[in-house]
Amino acid sequence: MLVDTTRCIGCRSCEVACSVANGNFVPDVKEDNALEKVRDTTDKQFTVVNQFHTKKGDVFVKRQCMHCWQPACVAACLVNAMFKTKEGPVTWNGDKCMGCRFCMVSCPFDIPKAEYHSWNPRIMKCTMCYERLQEGKKPACVEACPTDTLMFGSKRELMEVARHRVYSHPDKYVHQIYGEHEAGGTGWLYLSAVPFDQIGFRTDLGTTPYPEYTKQFLVSVPLVLFGVPALLLGLSELADRKKEIHEYHEWTKPGADK
Repeated sequence: MLVDTTRCIGCRSCEVACSVANGNFVPDVKEDNALEKVRDTTDKQFTVVNQFHTKKGDVFVKRQCMHCWQPACVAACLVNAMFKTKEGPVTWNGDKCMGCRFCMVSCPFDIPKAEYHSWNPRIMKCTMCYERLQEGKKPACVEACPTDTLMFGSKRELMEVARHRVYSHPDKYVHQIYGEHEAGGTGWLYLSAVPFDQIGFRTDLGTTPYPEYTKQFLVSVPLVLFGVPALLLGLSELADRKKEIHEYHEWTKPGADK
């Protein structure tokens, strides 16, 4: 997905379409005054549009799951309930989930949300309309956008479009495509007229995929699970052997009671 924030008018049609497609709470975009504050996604709204006042005017930014190439949430999931599909979207399988919520705390974008008020809580987030994609359709938010702010396609194609826009209009865009390298790259790419830290994006993520940070730890886990018990067993055997030798010497001393 490519989001050109210079084209967004803040109509929030994407919010409505997303909620309808997922059977969630449908916001009253004309009366709820939601743009007066910066919002986060919830278990009932998988995407939100926020408004930022900048030196280049108001900028509207759509926020949702970034569908990372190497998702931290997937790496943190102990039972593979959160997984990345071969097509790209990151989704969730409730039949496998054990409710640990490690996916929530591991996400650098703070996206997965739990249904805390449900007797059987699920992890809720944007799935890039994965079921629609399987039917050959585009994500609901893309179809609803009236200004072509959103584009859906392969990352290679979208990167070409993004670079062309930046190079063709160098004064219109900052020379950065957010999501190209952040946290190892994401499935959502953004263009902006102002630096991304001015419109609610984290710029401290680096370019290393988050699962890489835990790779060495995970590699050491088998050593801990198997090496330490083996070491303790060896020490125990050694102690028992020393005890046997000591008892033998005591037993063979002259005058010992045989």
